[in-house]
Amino acid sequence: MPLSTPHFQLGLIGYPLGHSLSPKIHSAALKACGLNGNYSLFPIAPDDKQGLKDLLSHVRSGEITGLNVTIPHKQNVIEFMDELTPTAKAIGAVNTIYMRQNKLIGDNTDAPGFLSDLKRVVTETKSKIENRKSAIVLGAGGSARAVVYALLNDGWNVTIAARRLEQAEQLSQSFAEHDLRLSTFDFPLSTFHLLINTTPLGMAPNIETSPLPENTILSPDTIIYDLVYNPRETKLVKDARAQGCSATTGLGMLIEQAALAFEKWTGHNPPREILYQVAAS
Repeated sequence: MPLSTPHFQLGLIGYPLGHSLSPKIHSAALKACGLNGNYSLFPIAPDDKQGLKDLLSHVRSGEITGLNVTIPHKQNVIEFMDELTPTAKAIGAVNTIYMRQNKLIGDNTDAPGFLSDLKRVVTETKSKIENRKSAIVLGAGGSARAVVYALLNDGWNVTIAARRLEQAEQLSQSFAEHDLRLSTFDFPLSTFHLLINTTPLGMAPNIETSPLPENTILSPDTIIYDLVYNPRETKLVKDARAQGCSATTGLGMLIEQAALAFEKWTGHNPPREILYQVAAS
């Protein structure tokens, strides 16, 4: 009797989910890898613990192969996991869930996804940044935790700039073995080789906002990485390019973290160029 073709039931937990690109990206990945499956959205309200528990029971039973997790549930799902990967544990957030050896595993592909895309950006800009690793991270929320973890593990000197200093201090304490510097938003940017925005400022529909004060002077040697990817060119990216900086949105990180999660679920490594085409269309 021939073996039946596996069906990969994948999906995303979060709230709200109306504008997510994940279904397009993962459907394209399934098709490109010749796999049978689909990717569904599971909107679960922020305080609906029972809803989370019920959905995760479908992963345990094998009805769902794997899930992505986004705001506001990256921390909420942790208590339901049997095990966290070292990356998820260090970051304190889960964005990918799957079963391994009868255990529900919480993983995090945001950090390696960000680092992989950052290396692409550095290579494309032919930057000599590899020898001068000084970065400033704007914001201290969940995304910042993944970015800071990735940078520290890649040997960067990291400064965190946040309007809520107590949140920055909490983040700093999570990585107490590293020399993390804290700052307010009043800082000389010319001293940094890399600036990463992890705040939602500039995200649609508020596309005229930027995390930087008006008329901020940037050094053309500074690479600007804005995790916001909607719109395709944020105000921060536009302003930075106008000053001669290399600047990119977070679309590459979105693709990379998705591809890494997809590989954990299916064992297949999807072609990035196809995912880019679909996400940008």
